[in-house]
Amino acid sequence: GAEEIEVALYDNRSFTAKVIGTDKKTDLAIIKIDAADLPVLEIGNSDAAEVGERVLAVGNPFDLTSTVTAGIISAKGRRIRILGGEDAIEAFIQTDAAVNPGNSGGALIDTEGRLLGINTAIATRTGAYQGYSFAIPVNLVTRIADDMIEYGSYQRAYLGVTIAEMNSEEAEELGTDLSQGVIILKLTDGGSAQYAGLLPKDIITRIDGKEIKAVPELQETVGRAKVGDQILVTVIRRGKEVDVPVRLKALDN
Repeated sequence: GAEEIEVALYDNRSFTAKVIGTDKKTDLAIIKIDAADLPVLEIGNSDAAEVGERVLAVGNPFDLTSTVTAGIISAKGRRIRILGGEDAIEAFIQTDAAVNPGNSGGALIDTEGRLLGINTAIATRTGAYQGYSFAIPVNLVTRIADDMIEYGSYQRAYLGVTIAEMNSEEAEELGTDLSQGVIILKLTDGGSAQYAGLLPKDIITRIDGKEIKAVPELQETVGRAKVGDQILVTVIRRGKEVDVPVRLKALDN
């Protein structure tokens, strides 16, 4: 990471920042400056944001300070495999707002000025913006930020499973007509899922009543839970729906 961080404000004040916490698995960091009279950005609700909703991306691309670009939410829960590792959390908000080098870490806001996400990446073949940009949902950001501020690091709960998304081949093998959901391939020894009684070939369809259609939804839902929380995991097991309470353990980093 950076050895020294300088924060320049819109009013031309400049401060040396202290790193409070970092998390490589979500590409987030918290920094702190000693300053007064700072405006506060209202936090929105990324869960309530809808595909097609207009959004604005704020950043400093190519050192062009406080650049604002506009677009819409193109999709939610995108996984683009940029963070690495099975335990990385990728459930990005995809937008077509122009994002270029210098935008990463900038705000994605709604038309009311509320924070919906933190811009983090683009999908490109050239290194420049090509219409696909991605932001970390603010509901995940605030969960991680709270831990970093209190503990200095993200206290991450984990389910302890190797998973894959349902497809036609998996459905045929398991004798189900389910086309969505997340199938458990393997359990981590001593993990939360094994201890609770989840089994390989269980198909996770809901967590605490929230529908789980794909891997990013499961990753974000579990990632926003706290160590020690009990979640209710609904699975299809041999054609029958089963509810399994799971007490989440801490991920050993």
